[in-house]
Amino acid sequence: MSLLENLQWRYATKKMTGEKIPQEKIDYILEAIRLSPSSSGLQPYEILVITNLELKEKIRPIAFDQSQITDASHLLVFAAWDKYTEQRINDFFAFSNAERGLPDSATDAYRTRLITMTTTQTPEQNFAHTAKQSAIALSIAMLAAAEQKVDATPMEGFNAAALDELLGLKDKGLKSTAILALGYRDEANDWLAKLKKVRTPSELLYTHLN
Repeated sequence: MSLLENLQWRYATKKMTGEKIPQEKIDYILEAIRLSPSSSGLQPYEILVITNLELKEKIRPIAFDQSQITDASHLLVFAAWDKYTEQRINDFFAFSNAERGLPDSATDAYRTRLITMTTTQTPEQNFAHTAKQSAIALSIAMLAAAEQKVDATPMEGFNAAALDELLGLKDKGLKSTAILALGYRDEANDWLAKLKKVRTPSELLYTHLN
């Protein structure tokens, strides 16, 4: 199927069957996330892959009792860096240069500018930026899931502070930004499954400046 056909097929599934997703499909989605673009290539986030039912049951009340939390095969929790640090940026460039066979000095000028720019901002400004980068990865994950005919429900409706505490994210310098429930739609019990997909008409969404 084409990208547009996959986008037409997908929707924010409200009820899932609990059926387990084959590992090769999960691996495909995770690799798509890993290959996602991000500002300066930093990928300032981590993704927690959760299948443990007991843990999902603890997350469900934190996410306003949404049934997809426990009915999903997998939960992906996107967690962005709480702030940029000189160490985090240096570690990335050391890894990147090594992978490319470049000397550390090859990126010194750009790395120094990036450190100066990010570390003079507030942690709140930093997190606003890292959270946006995690949102790009989230979008790629949904596209990859649709290609694999896996239903994906993105969620921002949860108590982030409670989820961070449950998952020990603060100790890792992370803050949760989104949950993505992956599973298979239960069409018989999902009120949204058969409804027409509704989006803003093109003439209202786009302004062409020629």
